[in-house]
Amino acid sequence: MFSIRLADLAQQLAKKDLVAQVQGDGNLIVTGLASIQSARAGQITFLSNSGNREQLVNCQASAVVLTEADLPFCQMAALIVNNPYLAYAYIAQIMDTTPQPAQGIEPSAIVSKQATIGKQVSIGANSVIESGVIIEDNVIIGAGCFIGKNTRIGTGSRLWANVSVYHEVSIGKCCLIHSGAVIGADGFGYANNRGKWIKIPQLGTVKIGDHVEIGASTTVDRGALDNTIIGNGVIIDNQCQIAHNVMIGENTAIAGGVIMAGSLTIGRDCQIGGASVINGHMEIADKVVITGMGMVMRPIKNPGVYSSGIPLQPNKIWRKTAALVMNIANLSQRLKRIERKIDATPLPEAVNK
Repeated sequence: MFSIRLADLAQQLAKKDLVAQVQGDGNLIVTGLASIQSARAGQITFLSNSGNREQLVNCQASAVVLTEADLPFCQMAALIVNNPYLAYAYIAQIMDTTPQPAQGIEPSAIVSKQATIGKQVSIGANSVIESGVIIEDNVIIGAGCFIGKNTRIGTGSRLWANVSVYHEVSIGKCCLIHSGAVIGADGFGYANNRGKWIKIPQLGTVKIGDHVEIGASTTVDRGALDNTIIGNGVIIDNQCQIAHNVMIGENTAIAGGVIMAGSLTIGRDCQIGGASVINGHMEIADKVVITGMGMVMRPIKNPGVYSSGIPLQPNKIWRKTAALVMNIANLSQRLKRIERKIDATPLPEAVNK
């Protein structure tokens, strides 16, 4: 079972450039991390929203992470920080007991003699590493993965089970790719010859930067001629579709179920809400936030928050709203006729006083 002294936990946070001041018993042993509602003795929790201070009254945790402003409401040991949610993220990393995707190179793994394997590399059972592949030091490849010809995987990256990486893909350092992801599959490229679809071979590839995370069952297609490019620090959630020749700028975050059409360029530091659909062959500026289920059909040239769609309503109200929307064209025509009549009607002469 994991355990750490509260004072040692503060020191670990300091190594991550997060100052944490101990309030109370620094020798307190912390054995786990939990929410305020479910925490028990021995565990540490966090308060990131001062509006939830009243929950501290019944909290059973042995320690809590909070700001100095919330300290008067705390009756237990504490770590005082400026950003409790960030501290929670780091504490979760410190206390993470998730096993590695693989340890050592399993005998059932098929590794080409023409592949280059670095130091301290682990390859899980039944994985296939083809010729020309370069796997740098400290890479971990889970069971059942396929790494295609001439692909390169950077130092410290991890692939969970059943990830497929096609040929000539480049994955940077310290990346994390979850199960079922497919990197480098063909983009959706076809020409039509009198009703018959003629496949266009996808001759580009995928270039993934450093510190990128790609969620389970997400697909990143290879480029048609140029490359699909995922910048450093990008995080992509589960079940997303990144089409061919998409370019995503550094530190952009993409929530689950997002669909991006081909030849789309997304700037740096953007946030794309879940289930959004974004048209291709256009650009989105840096620092754009698209809320969930956004439908982006035109370029976005300026930073800001953008939304579309109708928020959830009771069914009876929604039916009325939908009926009005379906009748907008007719209402617009009627309004124009009324405006024309008003414009054509002479104004009455001014009354002499």
